[in-house]
Amino acid sequence: TGFIGSHFWPLLRAAGVTPVLLDLHPAPWEVPSDQFIQGDIRDRDTLRRAMEGCDRVLHLAAAHHDFGIERDTYFDVNERGTSLITEVMDEQGVRDICFYSTVAVYGDAPTPHEETTVPVPTTPYGESKLAGERVLDTWTAKGEDRRALVIRPTVTFGIDNYANMYSLIRQVQSGKYIQFGPGANIKSLSYVENIVEATMYLWERDWTGFDVFNYIDKPDLTSRQIAATVYESLGKKAPKATFPLWLGRLACIPFDLVIALTGKNLPVSSARLIKLTQTETKFEADKIQATGYEYRVPLREGIDRMVKWYLETGQHREAHWRQPPADVQVFETA
Repeated sequence: TGFIGSHFWPLLRAAGVTPVLLDLHPAPWEVPSDQFIQGDIRDRDTLRRAMEGCDRVLHLAAAHHDFGIERDTYFDVNERGTSLITEVMDEQGVRDICFYSTVAVYGDAPTPHEETTVPVPTTPYGESKLAGERVLDTWTAKGEDRRALVIRPTVTFGIDNYANMYSLIRQVQSGKYIQFGPGANIKSLSYVENIVEATMYLWERDWTGFDVFNYIDKPDLTSRQIAATVYESLGKKAPKATFPLWLGRLACIPFDLVIALTGKNLPVSSARLIKLTQTETKFEADKIQATGYEYRVPLREGIDRMVKWYLETGQHREAHWRQPPADVQVFETA
């Protein structure tokens, strides 16, 4: 029932599918009681209840935030949770799963970052997601028509998302956004409506075994182009002035100190500044394009749709971060 899951719900319903939702958190929209189970993917009995009568699994549960999660929790959810899912699938005779991984598995791998590139993850998130992929690769090797579709999304944005794009829109709208550096670094993006439709397209193909796809909406935009598109969608004129990066890093020092002392995830930091203005996150999408899939919403239109949502609704809502606890959660209804 998180960001991406909330966009799968209407798509699956429109396709005549009766989804059973399993989530640590209550559903933020009205869901029939027989289609929602509050629980933890690390609890076997909860998985058994959720999977009863199902014929496929869409695995979106993850530990993925940069703050407030211990290393072992990443692996407990992303690797061991995935392993437990496959065990219960075998118990229930379910042979079909789609797993959302991440382009973070590539880490320091040399470019181009394609599906055949050997991953070199550098964060617990990327490492644990790659470990989850390997669980599924081993599981499908057992044969018997097992299928595991792995999607590696880049930064995904859209309506009801409160992460990086939301922060950028808020800063531009409030007049607090400053362009540090030339902004020529490429930032591969994916728009949520496109990625859920692409996932369904890939999942419905006739295939078996283990298959991995990057998901990126092309063509890529630079960080400056992304900011310019936000300005345009807000009806604002983008300033031409560019400030040196060292000045931005200097301005971030007080925020870095607060983060170091409190552990809070602040919207401003040196790490965020470098990530936005210098770090190039470019990933390839040739494999999915070769299948014939065509995205429906161009990137700039996706940004425009999110800006409109922000102005009408998003800016008035409080973001809720869904961090899995270190310990397995068992609910009374489970």
